[in-house]
Amino acid sequence: MNETPSASLLPFQFEVLARIGQLLARSLDAPQSLREVLRTLEISGHLSRGMIAVVDPDSGDLNVYAVHGLDHDDFQAVCYRAGEGLLGRILESGRPCAVARLGEDPRFLNRLGLYERDLPFIAVPIHFSGTLQGVLAVQPDAQDDGLLDERVRFVELLANLVGQSVRLSLEAAQERRSLDQERDPQRRTVRHRPGFGNLVGHSPAMLRVFDQIRMVAKWSTTVLIRGETGTGKELIANAIHYNSPRARGPYVRLNCASLPENLLESELFGHEKGAFTGAVNSRKGRFEMADGGTLFLDEIGDISPAFQAKLLRVLQEGELERVGGGRTLKLDVRLIAATHRDLEAAVDGGDFREDLYYRLNVMPIVLPPLRERLEDLPKIASHLLERLGGMQRRPLRLTAGAQRRLVQHHWPGNVRELENCLERAAVMSENGEIDAELIRIDKARERSGRRPAGAAPAPL
Repeated sequence: MNETPSASLLPFQFEVLARIGQLLARSLDAPQSLREVLRTLEISGHLSRGMIAVVDPDSGDLNVYAVHGLDHDDFQAVCYRAGEGLLGRILESGRPCAVARLGEDPRFLNRLGLYERDLPFIAVPIHFSGTLQGVLAVQPDAQDDGLLDERVRFVELLANLVGQSVRLSLEAAQERRSLDQERDPQRRTVRHRPGFGNLVGHSPAMLRVFDQIRMVAKWSTTVLIRGETGTGKELIANAIHYNSPRARGPYVRLNCASLPENLLESELFGHEKGAFTGAVNSRKGRFEMADGGTLFLDEIGDISPAFQAKLLRVLQEGELERVGGGRTLKLDVRLIAATHRDLEAAVDGGDFREDLYYRLNVMPIVLPPLRERLEDLPKIASHLLERLGGMQRRPLRLTAGAQRRLVQHHWPGNVRELENCLERAAVMSENGEIDAELIRIDKARERSGRRPAGAAPAPL
């Protein structure tokens, strides 16, 4: 009795399904898992040019999320609307699509420039909890051999396996979007602060940061935000507070590097009337102002060793005395600190107290510099241009040449430098179009590829 096509494929199917199941089970990094799935399909499954597109919850379009064989820059802007092309048809109907010879189907749009026109093409919906989350597409290595229907069923099984990972990726993106929801006037203020583009990102490094924000926001744990100047440390602190149970409580900020030590003590701890020359009234300090809420201390690495001891006592005991006062005040304050300095080196050099370091470094969040997540740059630039265009009351856009110019720079000043560059270009643009000639970058900074002295490492 001859073996049926389905029977001949079953052992092969089960082997690949088992391998992919193990891969998904042992990985907590959903985006990386999906890329590994596509790689495994090509190596072991004889299904090449794997692609995963996910449904954008805001627009409802299909955005290409992962492609085996293409760099991210080659597909990051590719999307499909419902009914548009083969993939848009799946988004519209929720049903799989199989073509024996891809080039003969008039719906084939070839936006990725990846697929072979003489080979079959299979695309199936990815569902999770009954909802269409995306599309998985592959291309068999060989021309139609009569097993296309069997391969479609096999790819549907694969789509069921990866559904949860796709959902996790979407939730990670949604967490990022939720950070800037305008739930109250304070949050709207945060949303429109310059530099908010640092919370735009889909790189693995930033997805991990968004996951950390989500995790730490629900507790009152002390957080230490690390990163180079211009990476958006204050924006991360804002996001943590406004997405925490303390969101309706006070949120108080202070840049420790902006004040001399004698004023810093009074500013943080408050003072009583007559405590020093000029203290004509009693005054609450920032710690008291933040009682029941959050205190954000930026540039914590710049405080003197003498003041470090005073701050440590407050953090250890949860109480303080105003300058010139004798009454002890009990406080309930969640502390978020930030620095661009290498605190470990400062501890080793005796410039920063080790006990304070451990008191602050309970939950570290390290922000990657822009040069280590250049895949986020186009969306960051688009966000910044949208804000700048609103200020100028005209649309602004980058040409392809300008985008190439931007990604060639290493951005030592990070998003802050990018914003400065785009604002200058927008001012010089007569018609709102920004081409490569308008992207002016300091030549000395362009040549320097080294991390600024004292900047914290970014091991993400």
